[in-house]
Amino acid sequence: MFRIAEAAVAEPAGPVSKVVFPAIVGGEQTLREIIHEYKTKGPVYRRTVQHTLKASYTNHYRRGMVALLDVLEFGSVVPGHPLLAALEYVRRHARTQNLVYYPIGEVPPRHEAIDGDWATLVYRPDKDNKQRTVRQAYEVAAFRTLRDLLRCKEIWVVGAQRYRDPDDDLPRDFEDRRVDYYAELRKPLDPARFVAELRADVEQALTSLNNDLPRLSWVDIRERGSSGVIRLSPLEPQPEPRNLRRIKHEVARRWHATPLIDILKEALLRSGALARIAAAVGSSLPFEVLAERLILAIYGYGTNAGIKAVIPPDGAHSEEDVRYVRRRYLTPAVATEIATAIANATFVARDSTLWGQASTAVASDSTHFRTWDQNLFTEWHVRYGGRGVLVYWHVEENYVVVHSQVLRASALEVAAMVQGAIHHGTTMKVEGNYTDTHGQSEIGFGITRLLNIDLLPRIKRINHTRLYRPALPGGEDPYPHLAPALHRPIRWDVIEANYDLIVKYATAIQQGTASAEAVLSRFRGAVSHPAYQAMLEVGKAARTIFVARYLRDRDLQRQIEEGLNVVESWNRANSVIAFGKSGEISTNRKDEVEMTVLCLRILQASLVYVNTLMLQNVLAEPRWRDLLGPADRRGLTALFWGHVRPYGEVRLDIGRRIQIGSDLGAPQNGATDSRTG
Repeated sequence: MFRIAEAAVAEPAGPVSKVVFPAIVGGEQTLREIIHEYKTKGPVYRRTVQHTLKASYTNHYRRGMVALLDVLEFGSVVPGHPLLAALEYVRRHARTQNLVYYPIGEVPPRHEAIDGDWATLVYRPDKDNKQRTVRQAYEVAAFRTLRDLLRCKEIWVVGAQRYRDPDDDLPRDFEDRRVDYYAELRKPLDPARFVAELRADVEQALTSLNNDLPRLSWVDIRERGSSGVIRLSPLEPQPEPRNLRRIKHEVARRWHATPLIDILKEALLRSGALARIAAAVGSSLPFEVLAERLILAIYGYGTNAGIKAVIPPDGAHSEEDVRYVRRRYLTPAVATEIATAIANATFVARDSTLWGQASTAVASDSTHFRTWDQNLFTEWHVRYGGRGVLVYWHVEENYVVVHSQVLRASALEVAAMVQGAIHHGTTMKVEGNYTDTHGQSEIGFGITRLLNIDLLPRIKRINHTRLYRPALPGGEDPYPHLAPALHRPIRWDVIEANYDLIVKYATAIQQGTASAEAVLSRFRGAVSHPAYQAMLEVGKAARTIFVARYLRDRDLQRQIEEGLNVVESWNRANSVIAFGKSGEISTNRKDEVEMTVLCLRILQASLVYVNTLMLQNVLAEPRWRDLLGPADRRGLTALFWGHVRPYGEVRLDIGRRIQIGSDLGAPQNGATDSRTG
């Protein structure tokens, strides 16, 4: 606005296109975006939303909301919070009939919302021109404020889990076991030492980039303009793998049109997951019968076709039998255990000469699944343009899924990324995490630095990225080549003053006393929280270190792109495997949505496991192994499905195994070995 005013005063008679547009970064398009934002978020839009909410609340929401006040007990981290008094006032007058205004002489408790955007609806003059408080508008404003404060846990609910007292999220024995918890996080007890080490890393990263920048042909840092400060050229294309297609065709020739349900069965038997589940549940059913019904239930959910559609035509199992086994034995915990067992079996079965040493990095991203509107988990997603849920995956570099989560569209994907990297449950040791642009936030860098995870995101708008100084230069600038991109110094005093507090929150995530979402959502509406400010400063330092390293290292840029391609390929496989009902999860129950996702994860993990064995069987022969060049080894993947038949009539025989070389795996609990392909 200052630039527009300055340009207009300098040339008041000049045309807008020649005077005003050049003064704005982005020109005319920026002005159009400002107008659009004003229409969609400005005061006219807000008033429309307020009137619509009030009308909807008046008709049918009010009875349920008011009834909740008689059931729930609220607490607050702020003693004497004004909203608690407002809620009690709403509850006291809720049953009074035909009350448009609150009684004269009573002053309803004031809180931030009714003194802000809602003031024009809450306070109105009556016929005597006296200012009165409109009851229903006051209630709507109070409930909307309650929603926002519950999300950041400034208000909490007694006896709840997700919205419990935030102090219950922290380890209760932290004071007694402080030394142990610091050691588990590999952090020094002295905050000054932590700050000194982090500051040294920032200085080293900036010094290396400053010294190398004149020799780097792919990056340039110049004075700020409309296109930003940093200019990074695209990566050069890599050589195409020439022989992978021939190897996959050989796999398809040997195991032509293998039914997907047989791949699932083979993975469950070879990994030993079915045997462990059968032993744990103690069912009176014979192993073969229980195993086949579990397989059918997993297959029906994972393909999204439903149990009825996958019942075999031979009549060996009825729909009621399979549904009973699903309800009785296939719980989310059991499904997670099965998926974890298959992932661990894949790690054990791998030939390190083909796949390399054990990976320590995962790629994570979300997939949008359409669901029925009436599901409580369903929300509208702006980016995907439809209602549904998000499924957040963590996939290892060689396509083994190690974790999955069902999220609302409004959930924090950074929190899901941290949660899956820490609590994936497999034998893999996760030290690095590739993420898409949602992982580039400063709070994400801050919390992952404390948890010793190397966050490797794709940086969006890297041309406008800021690097933070370790300190203001006292004389000559130590980073002259980086000056246009450098921002204010990092506030090391904030980190040092709140170091113990942020370690306590990191410990809560690591120990599982609180989820990453519970911790980060506490700061969502409380940006002034000292722990949040300290984490942001740690994140600014960690992000500066990463960006400086990213700009210098061409191999790192390519490594991140390749890691993200892994999870993109994983998402493409979803549409092949979960083909039922056009990919829409058709249920109104949250637990059914979660079971569908877990069974899809089991199916994909089974496909990768069996494909790994098939590829290794083919490549064990010298004539095929000798075909692998450097580009082929780089592109080698166990996630392909050209030889798989996911559709068609379901025929299941637990004694009929897929023959992969001379090794069929150990038959489980009496399952016969027919050695048929």
